[in-house]
Amino acid sequence: MSVLVTRDVHKTFGTQPVLNGVSFTADKSEVIAIIGPSGSGKSTFLRTLNGLEKVDRGSIKVLGRDVANATDLSRIRGKVGFVFQGFNLFSHLTILQNVMLAPIRVLKLKRAEAERLALQLLSRVGIAEHAGKYPSQISGGQQQRAAIARTLALQPEIVLFDEPTSALDPEMTAEVLDVLRELAKSGLTMLVVTHEMGFAREVASRIVFFDQGKIVADDQPRAFFENSENPRLKLFLSRILKH
Repeated sequence: MSVLVTRDVHKTFGTQPVLNGVSFTADKSEVIAIIGPSGSGKSTFLRTLNGLEKVDRGSIKVLGRDVANATDLSRIRGKVGFVFQGFNLFSHLTILQNVMLAPIRVLKLKRAEAERLALQLLSRVGIAEHAGKYPSQISGGQQQRAAIARTLALQPEIVLFDEPTSALDPEMTAEVLDVLRELAKSGLTMLVVTHEMGFAREVASRIVFFDQGKIVADDQPRAFFENSENPRLKLFLSRILKH
């Protein structure tokens, strides 16, 4: 069942086209890795899916709702979580308080219930022992795992990850990728903008390649890496797989 469908989506910043006719479908429980060169439109595309960026034309339907013309974007965003590359945790709140905030304010859970949920999620991402600390007291990888727990606290049906490991060193990257692997196994629908080709090959059910605001390749991992005849994709992979 398709939970996300876009048709001919266009987006321009000033005179610069960023998305140029993007049509895309994601089914329930798919894990889709989105790759491509910097400036190819990957992150902008992700941000249009829950209304963080308005499109110039085209249609976006998420869980059957029309995002472009939605009057209840907050409701859609409750079902479509977003994990940013910058962790965006509130510095004046503990990790536990950061995760509890949305369940209390949005889901209207009582404080004790929100705390139980938050502790369960912090345990799930492997940082329950840091619940009482502030963001500045834990590592970047731990902060990103806290941000993932905070997103999961709204119990979304789809989670969008915008380069969740780009600000991390290799050891912290491995910690966060382990969490993403566990989430993928749980059946959560995930779209992950990433430069981690090993993760994409191992975990994704599909890989989508953006270039100049368009999707120019969309395939299962083995065919994507081994059998693609697209010259632009072959050039990109030849460069990125050297590193």
